[in-house]
Amino acid sequence: MNLEALLGLLQGQDLGKLAEQVGGSSTEVRNGVAAALPAILTAVNENANNSEKAQGLNKALEQHDGSVLNNLGGYLQNPDLKDGAGILNHLFGENTQNVANAVSQSSGLNSQGSLKILETLAPLVLGALGQQKKENNLDVQGIGNLTSNLAANFAGESGIMSMITNLLDTNKDGNVMDDLTGIIVKFFGGKK
Repeated sequence: MNLEALLGLLQGQDLGKLAEQVGGSSTEVRNGVAAALPAILTAVNENANNSEKAQGLNKALEQHDGSVLNNLGGYLQNPDLKDGAGILNHLFGENTQNVANAVSQSSGLNSQGSLKILETLAPLVLGALGQQKKENNLDVQGIGNLTSNLAANFAGESGIMSMITNLLDTNKDGNVMDDLTGIIVKFFGGKK
């Protein structure tokens, strides 16, 4: 998976382009990305491992083939926020604004800037997953396995993932999954 391209948003000129779009400082935007990516991946993973929603995700990944990653800088200058909003609606439904508020609390961005980060990143995440689906000929079960591994990797201890984990590990117990679960449960009203 081209997570390196997505995580590249945490530094350099891509971060600057995203900051211009969102209207926050580079630190706020970096923290926003660090909170938004795991939230999106967790929601995609839940869809991929839900028998009712997995087929819809599979079809969405056929449309998001990874071509968006070929010109990441260009995309960040003119992100497809409408596509992103549609993806977020499928992933979070009526709780999209609550997720944006959680990203806002983590990052210091206002809720509109946090929503814009989510809308910008959602097509990139699906593009990266769609690229893997295409390159590895993944079926619904393969997509479920991939997203489960990616969600688990966000709790890993290596490099940038460790930084993201530390940013999200609010109770500093070394386990970000309990914090993500807490955020999801809190903002989804305790429903699974």
